[in-house]
Amino acid sequence: MTKTENVAAATKAIIKKQGNSKSALIAVLQDIQETFNYLPKDALKTASKTMNVPLSRVYEAATFYSAFSLKPRGKNIVKICKGTACHVRGAAALQDRFESTLCIKPGETTPDKMFSLETVNCVGACALGPVVVINTDYHGQVTINKVDKIIDKIKKEGA
Repeated sequence: MTKTENVAAATKAIIKKQGNSKSALIAVLQDIQETFNYLPKDALKTASKTMNVPLSRVYEAATFYSAFSLKPRGKNIVKICKGTACHVRGAAALQDRFESTLCIKPGETTPDKMFSLETVNCVGACALGPVVVINTDYHGQVTINKVDKIIDKIKKEGA
């Protein structure tokens, strides 16, 4: 089976699970993203055809919500909170450190596909600021000195 056929088959299975109604589009996109860690073009085309939703509508939903990504992301998504509480506690310096440690800017992925870097407006943990969320793990009161330790720990766990 080719990669395109695999993506199409997985997408059809997701649609079967979620239901074929147009109202299930967001749930389908969420499951596609969870499966592939982004929204592959072939999956969006398959969803459009299978659900009988114009491709433009599928892309409209996929690009409207910032939680969706149209390009491949790393195994570990690093989100730096840039909300007011985190900003005043040094989020910009943390961002600089993550950028220099990972050699990527927000919106980019490391060549080995291990990390993607993102900034977010708020993660709702202001008392713990500055906060960095890696996948689903919240790291509070992060300092520049903790950045390398966090990244090294993730690299060791992934090895």
